[in-house]
Amino acid sequence: MNKSVGTHLPRHQQDLMRRAVKLEWISIGYAVITVALVALVVGNSQAMRTAWVEDILSVLPQLAFLVALQFTRKTRQPKHPYGYHRSMGAGHLVAGVALLVVGAMLAYEAATALVKIEHPTIGTLNLFGHTIWQGWLMMGVMTVIAAPALVLGHLKIKVAKPLHNKLLFADSKMAKADWQTNAASVVGVAGIGLGLWWLDSVAALVISAGILKDGWDSTKAATADLLDRRSTSVNGVDPHPLIPKMDARLTHLGWVRAGRVRVRELGQVQHVEAFIVPETATVTVEQIQNARKTLEDMDWKVYDVVITVVPELPDFFDASR
Repeated sequence: MNKSVGTHLPRHQQDLMRRAVKLEWISIGYAVITVALVALVVGNSQAMRTAWVEDILSVLPQLAFLVALQFTRKTRQPKHPYGYHRSMGAGHLVAGVALLVVGAMLAYEAATALVKIEHPTIGTLNLFGHTIWQGWLMMGVMTVIAAPALVLGHLKIKVAKPLHNKLLFADSKMAKADWQTNAASVVGVAGIGLGLWWLDSVAALVISAGILKDGWDSTKAATADLLDRRSTSVNGVDPHPLIPKMDARLTHLGWVRAGRVRVRELGQVQHVEAFIVPETATVTVEQIQNARKTLEDMDWKVYDVVITVVPELPDFFDASR
């Protein structure tokens, strides 16, 4: 595969990406159904309204992924010599900021209701000739819709890791944590039924805190990557395991006395700058080309490699150990 010309993934990653796209469309369809169901039973519960907004917001990472994917498929252009892979990072940032803003607004609304000592009420309705408390329907709906989100989150994580897609990984974590939102809303509704009015606002605050955490994690990770921090694994914490492997591969080249790589992320792929101290003062073009190909052949994520021959390794490598 000539990664210097195109942006196509290897066959296995192409299959995984098609699976990821299907999962994202299924998630959007699931979110539409969920939003409609919750809207039918939302009532006066602050926790239910907050959970409903959270369900609407859950489509942001999915839409960001699908839109960014269209850009990453474009080949390099003179104005974009690094390609368009960072579209994933941009989408990750947009989704994160949106979650932060809306989460803050919902938290403020829940806190205000708690301070004002607002007592929400849940009425009754006639269903098949029987009068029932609407809260039972609320709790039933929130319990039923929790399971699909857990399953989707698990399936997305299995795809996100081998694709090294942090936007998809963040989306999968949000989906797996959706059960906490549902559980909090059930507690809030139950609190109203038991006369513990404040439980509803507290549950809404808990849900808002979850939205804020998702937004903060996504914003922080996306911003760090866009600011060219050292490449990390998909969890955004540990250094990428390819870095020491590439360092070792360089030092095993016969004409190399010392070599280190500086790696930053371009979305799913890596931009690699290799600094090499040669054994002799004479280095051929063929040797440099072979070194570049050696690194590129290590993994499909090694997308863009630049070889620089230097008399000694730059000081920042010592600081990064």
